[in-house]
Amino acid sequence: METLPPPYPLKCSSPKAKVFLVFFSMVLCSAALFILQLKFFKPRGKDFYSYDVIDSKGKTVSLSKYRGKASLVVNVASGCQHTDANYRGLQELQREFGPFHFNVLAFPCNQFGDSEPNSNKAIDAFARGNYGVTFPIFNKIKILGSEAEPAFRFLVDSTKKEPRWNFWKYLVNPEGQVLKTWRPEDPVENIRDDVASMIREIIKRKKEDL
Repeated sequence: METLPPPYPLKCSSPKAKVFLVFFSMVLCSAALFILQLKFFKPRGKDFYSYDVIDSKGKTVSLSKYRGKASLVVNVASGCQHTDANYRGLQELQREFGPFHFNVLAFPCNQFGDSEPNSNKAIDAFARGNYGVTFPIFNKIKILGSEAEPAFRFLVDSTKKEPRWNFWKYLVNPEGQVLKTWRPEDPVENIRDDVASMIREIIKRKKEDL
């Protein structure tokens, strides 16, 4: 009795079929990885103003509220050799240029010489009581290591300049990109001209849009 061949081939002997199966498997794996990334991994912000941070009272604040303005982002500390000169200088800038087109954005950090061991409430009271600070002071953060605040990490990654001490400064433009940085020893006079220039450009753009 004649034996009939099976209705379907038991193995894919065709080279084209093998290539297709490999390609199809790769597509499925790539799609699965993409879906997992969307579900479990929050994408990093494209600019500084795309991040959320925590204020000194523990409330979430979207940095998008500062979009369209110039921002001087600073890691501050209460017990540093640069504290007095920097807090006074930063408040001078805030008083001269803020808050409609410019803001100092202060982020306390205790990773440099343990010079900011205080609570958020104490930090806020110290800055406002001693220096009359009117600019925003946010929640105490970490800047170095795996627990670094993502918003501040963006500043570091985009400039390749990581703070080595307290009062490192990053000038952020209205679109959320860093244009310039300064060290804690740099006097406020070195910053004022760049801030003023950016504000003039902001005002000019607003007039042109009218």
